[in-house]
Amino acid sequence: MSDTGVIGTLLLIFTGLTTYKGFSDYKFFEENLFEVDSILVHKEYKRVLSSGFLHTSWLHFGFNMIALMSFSWSLEALFGYWKLLFIYFASLIGGNLLALFIHRNHGDYRAVGASGAISGVIFSSILLFPDAPIKFILIPIEFKGWFLGLVFILVSIFGIKNKRSNIGHEAHLGGALTGAVITLFLVPFGSIPWWLVTLLLGPTLAFLLIIIYNPSVLIIDGYWGKGLKRSVRKTRRPPKTPTFLSNEEELNILLDKIRQKGMDSLTTEERLRLEALKNQL
Repeated sequence: MSDTGVIGTLLLIFTGLTTYKGFSDYKFFEENLFEVDSILVHKEYKRVLSSGFLHTSWLHFGFNMIALMSFSWSLEALFGYWKLLFIYFASLIGGNLLALFIHRNHGDYRAVGASGAISGVIFSSILLFPDAPIKFILIPIEFKGWFLGLVFILVSIFGIKNKRSNIGHEAHLGGALTGAVITLFLVPFGSIPWWLVTLLLGPTLAFLLIIIYNPSVLIIDGYWGKGLKRSVRKTRRPPKTPTFLSNEEELNILLDKIRQKGMDSLTTEERLRLEALKNQL
């Protein structure tokens, strides 16, 4: 157990059994996966946690567990059993909460997997051992931990923005942020270099501010916010009006894009949203 860690092994076994149960019992799978409407409308909050123990395939499960076993043992040796479990479960919940926030208007959004929890474990390890070499299977190249962390953050941000894959980038980013923040509280102040904290958490926090104060960034393809300066200024004082766009404002943004670039510039999602907004107004 010294090379793999007790907690990592126990999590692997339990997740493997739950994943197998999900494969063999369709009702069990459906009752425990992450689904926005089931959580927000039907108040089935257990799904925020239970979905982290299901997977879409054994390959999905295998990749997640390899990552868990590769990084969890060092945290277990440093922090002990209970703090590692706290990082794991808090990151799982944090990752799914970010996914829930981003997809709050997509009632049929569904997801499963332990990626958010494992992202938290990985980022905790990277903050503690930033210069540790990391290798990938079948790729004979080593990367510094901090470099892998930065690439991971940037890929997650652009994955959320582009929405062109089935990968749960939202859970990855939320889990990584949660694991990193918890780690900062578990170690003595100043023991983690400020440049490393800025490098890994800076882009994440900046992106979260953008999508909170300018949510159209998640709706309009290729749009990162002309009103970004105004949105950032709003963080300095309590807003007097709701920060989210009204249906009329959202419609105007889409119409502006049509006037500037033509109807063909709209994505499928934007076209559907345009029709919905026109029917509502």
